[in-house]
Amino acid sequence: MRVGLLGTGAIANKHAQAYRNIGFELVACSNKTEARGREFAERWGAQFIAGYRELCRYPGLDFIDVCTFPDFHLAPVRACAEIGRPVQLQKPIATNLETAREMIGIARAASIPLSVASQHRFDDATIFLKRAVAAGRLGRILEADAYVKWFRDDVYYARPIKGSWQTEGGGALINQAIHQVDLLRYLIGPVARVSGMWQLASAHRIESEDIVNALLGYESGATGVLQAATAFWPGYTERIEIHGTRGTAVISGDRLTRWDVRDDDAPAHDPPPLAADIASGASDPMAISLTSFERQFLDFADAIRNQREPLVNGEEGYCALEIVLAIYDSCRSGEPVELSRRKL
Repeated sequence: MRVGLLGTGAIANKHAQAYRNIGFELVACSNKTEARGREFAERWGAQFIAGYRELCRYPGLDFIDVCTFPDFHLAPVRACAEIGRPVQLQKPIATNLETAREMIGIARAASIPLSVASQHRFDDATIFLKRAVAAGRLGRILEADAYVKWFRDDVYYARPIKGSWQTEGGGALINQAIHQVDLLRYLIGPVARVSGMWQLASAHRIESEDIVNALLGYESGATGVLQAATAFWPGYTERIEIHGTRGTAVISGDRLTRWDVRDDDAPAHDPPPLAADIASGASDPMAISLTSFERQFLDFADAIRNQREPLVNGEEGYCALEIVLAIYDSCRSGEPVELSRRKL
């Protein structure tokens, strides 16, 4: 696969390394700050292209990987759709549902694969639990919770656009904990209602929340708690806890760390992948494993080759964003919010 990368910030380096590991060629890149873009291009052996339109149309690329802030996702999707080029977007898909729907519609009309980075779906723990929950190994799910009690220092938020509603869409929930939001929905099913409470700028000079708490009501009848923060020094490994009538599973970071299940009658070939070597971005955004990125990129490449939907397509990115924005709406109003069942 030959890749063009739009945006050359911190996460782009993780993407570039993952592409190198799996044998993809990072051919070209672009950044609105030319000096940063050229430095990135030199580091990774890519061609620097001035302008996103020129990058999206650069000859011979198999797809464009958009690692910009989420308020600048629509324009490259439009540019790629014009020439039938697949697009992968860094999370979140957008800062509002209207733009997300527009991008999904554009991609459909152009018949191009559209994917949203949600690499933790490709963790061994998630892959196992997806099978186990579906097979009923935990029994009926009663509760599914996520705790993302991280820390980010003032340097992280030094730029005015960080934690801004316009550029990033919010703070700890949409930028950090959206991964866990996506996993809860992926493993447990749709969320029907939420009730939220937040603290804005409790520990940082930002517009948005650096602490948020929410109650979740799933369509299945299960309930849950979601906590997200970037204010808790020194930062603690994120957890997902799933409690069923037969037992409990806990993901810590990117690993399955507890599997306490009564009378587990699992097949011998599918034991729980319990592990302790955890990778987490609790205090360092870059202290994350590359393996799951690599798996998602390979899935997207296979989707392109075989003309199928990637595991995390635009609709999946939309659904995670919908939960996040519903929690924000509840925080603003002080009232529970019901999620719509709009078909995309």
